[in-house]
Amino acid sequence: MCTLDERILEYLEEEGWSTPKLISQRMKFNASRGRVEERCEMLAQVGLIVPIYEGSEMYELTGDGRDYLVGGVDVELRPRPSPDAIRG
Repeated sequence: MCTLDERILEYLEEEGWSTPKLISQRMKFNASRGRVEERCEMLAQVGLIVPIYEGSEMYELTGDGRDYLVGGVDVELRPRPSPDAIRG
């Protein structure tokens, strides 16, 4: 997990749902749309966010994502997603 991951989770908690494009436009630090999109895919791989519907770029927090934000989930204990798996 990196700082950007935590900011994405916090943003989704506040907004309810969003796309990588909107997140990259509205976040207070520089992160390209591609970087936000990559991190959203990684967060989805570890189960902290999920597309609203299959194949969508609109993401929302999962129950585990909410638990992570309050310190209830240790993602270091989960299998690490492979960047190759994300890029197809």
